Amino acid sequence: MLGRSFWALSAIIPISLGINPLPDPCALIAGKRWVLPSEARRCLGSFPLSPEVKSNVLEVVNKTLAFHTSVNYQVQAPAPYDDDVHEDLIGDLNRIAATSYNSELDFHIDIYLSFKRVNDGHCGVYSRCYDSLYVTYIPTPLVLLTKEDGTQSVYIAPEAYEIAKEEFNDSLPWWEKRLPEASQGNLSSLAGRKVLLVNGEDPFVAVEANANITGGYQSRATRQNSFFSSYHRGAEGWEYYMGNFASLAHPLVDEVELTIEYPGETGNITFSLPYRSRFGSNSKDFTDSQSLRQNNCLATPKTNGVDLYDTPSSEIFAVLAEPPALAHFQQQPTLAPQDYRERHPVNVLLDSSPFSDISLPETLSPDIESLNSSYSVAEFFILDDGITGVLALGSFSAKNYTHFGRALLDGLKGLQEKGAERLIVDVTNNGGGYICIAHLIGPRATTEPQAGLDTTLRAGPLAQLIAKRVAEGHDPDNLLYYNPTQWNNATHQPIPMDDAWMRPQKLVINGREDAFSQRLGQECLPFNWEAPKHGLFDPQKTVIVSNGRLCVIVLSTRQITMSKEEGVRTVVVGGKRNVEQHYCGTVGGQSTGFSTIDTEIKSTKLKNHPLAPPDFLTNHVQGITWRLGYGIDNPNEPEEWQDHTADINFPLSKEIVNNPVAIWEAVTAAVLAHAQPALVVQF
Repeated sequence: MLGRSFWALSAIIPISLGINPLPDPCALIAGKRWVLPSEARRCLGSFPLSPEVKSNVLEVVNKTLAFHTSVNYQVQAPAPYDDDVHEDLIGDLNRIAATSYNSELDFHIDIYLSFKRVNDGHCGVYSRCYDSLYVTYIPTPLVLLTKEDGTQSVYIAPEAYEIAKEEFNDSLPWWEKRLPEASQGNLSSLAGRKVLLVNGEDPFVAVEANANITGGYQSRATRQNSFFSSYHRGAEGWEYYMGNFASLAHPLVDEVELTIEYPGETGNITFSLPYRSRFGSNSKDFTDSQSLRQNNCLATPKTNGVDLYDTPSSEIFAVLAEPPALAHFQQQPTLAPQDYRERHPVNVLLDSSPFSDISLPETLSPDIESLNSSYSVAEFFILDDGITGVLALGSFSAKNYTHFGRALLDGLKGLQEKGAERLIVDVTNNGGGYICIAHLIGPRATTEPQAGLDTTLRAGPLAQLIAKRVAEGHDPDNLLYYNPTQWNNATHQPIPMDDAWMRPQKLVINGREDAFSQRLGQECLPFNWEAPKHGLFDPQKTVIVSNGRLCVIVLSTRQITMSKEEGVRTVVVGGKRNVEQHYCGTVGGQSTGFSTIDTEIKSTKLKNHPLAPPDFLTNHVQGITWRLGYGIDNPNEPEEWQDHTADINFPLSKEIVNNPVAIWEAVTAAVLAHAQPALVVQF
């Protein structure tokens, strides 16, 4: 049974999925909203891997990897992440090049999982053909709950039936017919039940196996938390994250066997519950294998970069305003065309599942009035005690950059005007966004002139050539990221127009020679809004709340400086007892992708250089960490590899799980009640 081995998938690659029965397996499922995972797998596994596609994808990925800052660090990360990050991507890509595959799907899954093992949510290889073309669900998301005596167990989420009824209403009868006799036709009877075994083993065997392959975050504790359901403040309202057990990007699992506690005459019950695959909301319709491939699998005009100086001037703004190909996988709301055009630097997590659009049930969504200054992913509240303010911040991106920055500042001021004396910032499942949005704390020694971290770029031979071409005048309109006039040096002064800034500073990392640019300093001043003249709140009276699943330099570095230098306490909710939780999922410095790098290459007339990657032939994206942030405790080493242990691992009970207001009130009572008056900020 394939489902029993999925959470140990990394140990059995390559998978043999290349089945091509007659009739056309894709025509058999075309137009259906729900199919069995095995049906979707037969369709997706029916495409043979052509030598041309294999060679093309590997060449693009290998050559673009030269721009990823951490490729040599990730071969073996230093403590405290030495057990968490140890992936030799170059070695794995060489292995993949020498491996034969039964299908293109097998090939993709091997590359996909190899990049996942770097545990960096900015770095990955994704395919619109295979990743979330069908999303595979089971209507029993899981949670980790703690009783008053401190014992922890895995449970089916209390809200599981509410989610299934609203989100999977058209499939609910199908699942209810397949429940055990004691619950047949009554999925609600499973909600809140204790899970004793998953596939005949302790549930944490599945949790740990998932942590081995889910990627995205350095800390194993955070990857454990990804298995369970959680909440998130979205651009249109509160959203529900199903967790890695209940929502899968690939149709590789057919069913799972659960043993649950079922008090009464029946006693504990063991049963198999099937997964079901739903056609992705952003997938392109098809009628057969040929149209599926044509509509979803081949390169589009967004897949590869463009030569900005071989584009009519009347069209350049339109080209720059187009969302990049990786926007589909970015964990942030869609941006306004103007903000794409202005190219505000971002650091955003990528994942194979698009940004969640499942609504948090009304019974769990905040029922207290929010402040008028709330905007998109940022919502402000005053708790019933009248002195605790909350900023729920689901992303550092919203549709309008300037409006977003002003709204955050106005909201924090509004909390003070309403009498807030404590602040909770809830950043649960925040996927990152604009690098400069986070710097709203107000002036102090740790925010002026540099509110974030110094950064640097990898200075490989092709990167040096791009900088040289820019210095020679090949970017007269200052459109490119390798134009030094975009940046300040380590003393926060403008960099002159020459290629000296990319003169390589040589290092040896894990025994491999590498090179980086000079350090870059502050990049956010002046703001597009009036920054506060004084600090808005005392950081020592602030609490930051999350489940550890948050990203990047925008949030994490602001959180890092607030935690390490300003005394802000960090709280991670729902982690396993006695497991060290981390408040920062991954740091980075600035993330980007292949199409952006390809635009830099093409615009400086270097596309025919032997080091330049060719265009993707397929509908792939490659995410990379383009800039690396340097540390606070140790400014000579990347912050990526420095300690981000949370102050508090806060347990979740059945009464508060996935209920934001209940969690805020519980954190207030346990963490803030005996503290001096403070604001609580929730990112």
